[in-house]
Amino acid sequence: MRSIPIATACAIYHKFFCEIDLDAYDPYLVAMSSLYLAGKVEEQRLRTRDIINVSNRYFHPDSEPLELDSRFWELRDSIVQCELLVLRVLRFQVSFQHPHKYLLHYLLSVKNWLNRYSWQRSPVSITAWALLRDSYHGGLCLRFQAQHIAVAVLHLALQAYGVEVPAEAEAEKPWWQVFSEDLTKPIIDNIVSDLIQIYTMDTEIP
Repeated sequence: MRSIPIATACAIYHKFFCEIDLDAYDPYLVAMSSLYLAGKVEEQRLRTRDIINVSNRYFHPDSEPLELDSRFWELRDSIVQCELLVLRVLRFQVSFQHPHKYLLHYLLSVKNWLNRYSWQRSPVSITAWALLRDSYHGGLCLRFQAQHIAVAVLHLALQAYGVEVPAEAEAEKPWWQVFSEDLTKPIIDNIVSDLIQIYTMDTEIP
């Protein structure tokens, strides 16, 4: 899957469980249906058979692809029925504005501000994209604006490698406010804090 359909699938999943108690439905079935639905929303159609086989391989790493037997068709029907449930719960509001296009624009701008050596010796771009991808492990995409998330992951990536934006001290406003005028430092701090919490949560999963 491309990055945008994956992001949409995550957003659908998190939004569903913001509306519904986690114990009410099988989260793995909801995850499969979210992938299936996201493929439709973002025009990257996925075969239910592929989703089922990948999910089955996750639980049974040494297993062969499922045969087209009664168990397979029951799983397929469950995914389709769950997809309809997700659509109803979310009131068919399954389109999202993702930070990806903003992050791409911001990275190009910062790259032009920095000297070539500073940019090449630090994997800021790779790190920012990784942070953005990992942010979808939680519900940041639902709580914060897309532009703000893009700036926050870039801000954290720059900080991680000690890269400073030139002439920031003499500038009238911080570099990140050039990208988003309504962004404030507390918002960046909240996003970074939530992102760090996601990594903490992931380490606690058995």
